Amino acid sequence: MKKNVGCIDRAVRITAGILIILCGIYYQSLWGALGFIPILTGSLGWCPAYLPFGISTCKRPEE
Repeated sequence: MKKNVGCIDRAVRITAGILIILCGIYYQSLWGALGFIPILTGSLGWCPAYLPFGISTCKRPEE
């Protein structure tokens, strides 16, 4: 798996995932479990949804 999620993108995903989980806990909803998806993709640095579109938010190495 080649990384396709950059540093800022990772931080945003992890933060959003935590907020989704906290909202799920606050509202006592199982929808909060969806917060684990952005936490997982942010932690791994790889997003399968980016693959079909060829998107990468990682910095490219300078030549």
